[in-house]
Amino acid sequence: MKICQSCGMPMNDEAMFGNNVDGSKNEEYCIYCYPKGQFNNPNETFEEMVETCVPFMMKEGYSEEEARQYLNNNLKNLKRWQ
Repeated sequence: MKICQSCGMPMNDEAMFGNNVDGSKNEEYCIYCYPKGQFNNPNETFEEMVETCVPFMMKEGYSEEEARQYLNNNLKNLKRWQ
C-alpha cells in the first residue's frame, strides 16, 4: 500500500493519488496534498501538517496525544519533510 509522502494518509486506490501539472496521477502524494501539480499548501511547515492531521487521526480513534506523538515520529520520515 502506498502512503502520501506529505501527510502519511494511506492511498488504497488510484482515486487517492494526487495529480501532476499535466493531469497524470502522482503516486507519491495524495489528492488533498497535491491536487494540481503542486502542494495545496506549499508553505505549510512540518508542525502545521501535524496540527492539520491530528483531528483526522482522532476520528480514527486515536487520542489527541497519541495522534500527535504518532505524527511527530512518522511524518518526519516522509519525502516532503526530508
